[in-house]
Amino acid sequence: MNPSSTNSFSVIRGFKQVGFFTAISRILGLVRDVLLALILGAGAASDAFLVALKLPNFFRRITAEGALTNVFLPTYEEEIAKNNKKTALHLVTEVQIFLVICLSGIVIIFELLMPFIIQILVPGFKSTAERLEAAILLARITMPYLVMISLVALWSALLNSHRIFWPGAATPVLLNLALISGAIFVFFSVGNLSDATLISLTFPLAISVLLAGLMQILLMKIVLLRAKLNPSWEWVGISESGKKMWKSFVPAAFSAGSVQINIFVDMILASLLPVGAISWLYYGDRINQLPLGIIGIALGTALLPHLARLYANGEKEEMQKSLSNSLHLGWFFTIPAATALIIISPLIISGVFGYGAFDEVDVRATADALVAYAIGLPAFVTQKLFQSVFFASNRPSVILKVSFATVFANIILSIILMQLIGHVGLALGTSISIWFGTFYLSYLLLKEGYLALDSFHCFLPIFIFCMLMGSLLALLESLLNKTQLLDIHVLGILVIFGMCFYVGIAFFSGFLPAGLLNNKFAKH
Repeated sequence: MNPSSTNSFSVIRGFKQVGFFTAISRILGLVRDVLLALILGAGAASDAFLVALKLPNFFRRITAEGALTNVFLPTYEEEIAKNNKKTALHLVTEVQIFLVICLSGIVIIFELLMPFIIQILVPGFKSTAERLEAAILLARITMPYLVMISLVALWSALLNSHRIFWPGAATPVLLNLALISGAIFVFFSVGNLSDATLISLTFPLAISVLLAGLMQILLMKIVLLRAKLNPSWEWVGISESGKKMWKSFVPAAFSAGSVQINIFVDMILASLLPVGAISWLYYGDRINQLPLGIIGIALGTALLPHLARLYANGEKEEMQKSLSNSLHLGWFFTIPAATALIIISPLIISGVFGYGAFDEVDVRATADALVAYAIGLPAFVTQKLFQSVFFASNRPSVILKVSFATVFANIILSIILMQLIGHVGLALGTSISIWFGTFYLSYLLLKEGYLALDSFHCFLPIFIFCMLMGSLLALLESLLNKTQLLDIHVLGILVIFGMCFYVGIAFFSGFLPAGLLNNKFAKH
């Protein structure tokens, strides 16, 4: 492919596409979580359903959205550069067939061994038989979602490679709509929520997950057909490119799995804490995931295919420029988000979740977890961007080594900190361990020339802007708390004022990231 054509691609355009639909998805996800908190609270029913929901997502992020996407995109781009689009589509065919067969086998095994698996993942559930039985049943219902969403993730990666970002970013919207519908159904079909059984509260939600998977497959299939990228299901054997890709898949899978292992370590340890700890961590993480998804995941999704194409064409200098611009853009949004989450966390949780079965104790505990997660938010986004370089250059083994070290650090820190500050220690251990991994990846990229020291110059002005914004938020909150406004209204006012103040300072100081309001980002 012509290098000039490659360089004309705007990462920020992809970021805006993915970010737009991700923002919609996260907002709907917030609505979903508010409804879940209202109906389930933060007790046994919530714990059981969240465990069942996490199980297929754990393997999906390892097999498809994480590892497979990261090794598939560079291989696919290389196949196009060396051969043509038709040959590259053969690679998609063999991957999707192999993926469905393997994952179907995993689902069958888990369905048979689910009681044993749940007791391993959440040993604390043994103390409450009803919660354990509900988790087993719900996990058996949601587990087939793994095959559907993994196939959707592969097709999303294919479309991303051709700069069609919106379908993959839109599929989570369907999941959230399905769960919102399920929550509304529960609310109107169950009489007294406090007297309802765990199964009656959670069974419709589990069914909603499967319905979402079917809708996501249908959407992706329609887009693939219209884009003339629909891969066949005719097995033609494993190609040389396929063999190369699967060799990279193993370290990439372990790398992607390390993040999920961190999540499950927190869940296992949280199950040993008082009932509700799993839910407090979940809801705190959900708020933290709002900026992480809109900024980090969206930016990383747009950056990876761009870097993969630049690497395939040998444009290392352009890779450095793209990473530097992406880092500026990521920090510009992430650091102020983390600042706000830390300063007004109790107000955020109270305004969003503090209704119905979600009482004041839940609000305080969840707010503390949110602060601990927010400390690691900039590191999560930075690490996502740094990892894109290693995946684009077909070196997942580097990510694997760092990931193992991160997991080890998280386990040690979590065990120590949970003894001191309970569930908050689990969240804080995750954040600290992610910072360790991010610092080491930055060292490697600086050493190899993919990252320049100049890329970090943007941190100081962003930090100063955030301190000013944080002071404004603290002052406004203290003034508004003296009024009769509801927490949700105070939160809305603070969000609007904080965003306007921060962006306004950046705009008038000329510090807006290049390309945010124009096309300079694409031109470097």
